Amino acid sequence: MKIIFKPMIKSIILYLGLFSYASYAQTIVVEGVVPNDESKQAILTKMHTVYSSDQILDKIQVRAVSAPNGWSDAIANIITPDLKKVSQGKLAVQGTQINLTGKVSNHNDVESVSKLLQSQINSPFSVNTNLSMSQNEQKIVDDTLKNRIVEFESGSVILTPAGMRILDEMSVALSKLEGKSIKIIGHTDSSGDSKKNLILSQGRAEAVKQYLVAKHILAEKLTTSGLGSEKPVADNTTAEGRKKNRRIEFEVL
Repeated sequence: MKIIFKPMIKSIILYLGLFSYASYAQTIVVEGVVPNDESKQAILTKMHTVYSSDQILDKIQVRAVSAPNGWSDAIANIITPDLKKVSQGKLAVQGTQINLTGKVSNHNDVESVSKLLQSQINSPFSVNTNLSMSQNEQKIVDDTLKNRIVEFESGSVILTPAGMRILDEMSVALSKLEGKSIKIIGHTDSSGDSKKNLILSQGRAEAVKQYLVAKHILAEKLTTSGLGSEKPVADNTTAEGRKKNRRIEFEVL
């Protein structure tokens, strides 16, 4: 899930990324610019009441920007446990207008999440929601991946035996999704040249596609994308974080 905040004067952007189809589906990326340390700590403190510390990747910056009165309190109020019910979504605040879009797995959550957000804010802030039901097909893919990494040989597009075993399981799962298109997304860590990382991530996504095609998944139902190190789900300054960022994602379209 992505949250974007844009005050009326200078830009303040905060991203809360819940990648429901990612290898590390529960990683929450908090990124953007806030006007002061107090605002940053208020946001992070509220985040830690909703998500565990190992889920949160803090990339918030503090700069001299302006925000509407009550902005920090409004942001803190809308960071609630119910946001975890929304996947593949975006919560955007532009000035005093809050807009939430995304998917939920339960029909009742469409109304309950909307009502909760409405109850958490005060004038002059207002909320508009556009939520829809998530597809069960994505859950099949996520449950098959089980937060595992499709491994490749170092700096290569060659799959390791462990990576092949995961894709063998994935081919069985994808065969159940008749008529559905799948996007294969490659990611790298931030080590090395960014342009080379883009090429490597694209090559690895293509390698996964070719492997699945060999397992009788229709090529025309598979698309690929390489994002390099643009979308980290963990801290690139640690070995464990870099390992998590070198991943393949599968998105049901």
